[in-house]
Amino acid sequence: MTDTFTNVLQSVLSVSITVNQQESTAEVSNFVGKKPLEHKVLILGLDNAGKSTLLYKLVTDDGVSTVPTIGYNFEEFTYKSIKFLLWDIGGQEAMRPSWETYFDNTQAVIFVVDSTDLKRLPAVKKELDKIIVNDNLSEATFLIFANKQDQVEALDPSEISKRLGIPSITSHHIRIQPCSAANGGGLEEGMNWIFSKFSAVK
Repeated sequence: MTDTFTNVLQSVLSVSITVNQQESTAEVSNFVGKKPLEHKVLILGLDNAGKSTLLYKLVTDDGVSTVPTIGYNFEEFTYKSIKFLLWDIGGQEAMRPSWETYFDNTQAVIFVVDSTDLKRLPAVKKELDKIIVNDNLSEATFLIFANKQDQVEALDPSEISKRLGIPSITSHHIRIQPCSAANGGGLEEGMNWIFSKFSAVK
């Protein structure tokens, strides 16, 4: 009787251990094989703002020589636990009306401003005002990169913020970040901010 009970108990324990091991293995497998979350991000701004330079500085770190974008550039960029699907759209005046065709399912907009091009800041504000009220971007986070801050003639980011009316925008999460796409300064701080906003809504 005792032997029978012992054998049954050993069988139950064996099954229990096997099940637990299988569950643990499955959990580890799911964790290791888990794909990063994907988020669509548009990179917008006027021509010559440095959008493509910024894109490839993010993706390759070393950057590449760029030419004015006709159409778009697309790259995937994994930052921490998030995969960014980056769409760099051409900023020439004739291209800007087509920006809207890319707005669907966009979680964030990186808007690049040439901090040295003071004459075109009104045009920058006009384009930003248009997209900020677009229904397809109502849930999007906006990061404004004040680019070319490494140049002596660059306008202070706080002044750019005032001229673009950023302090009065309350409908979106929005931040202005000084940067230099050429040397990478400020890019990590900006991407950390976007990452924090994405992480907050998981």
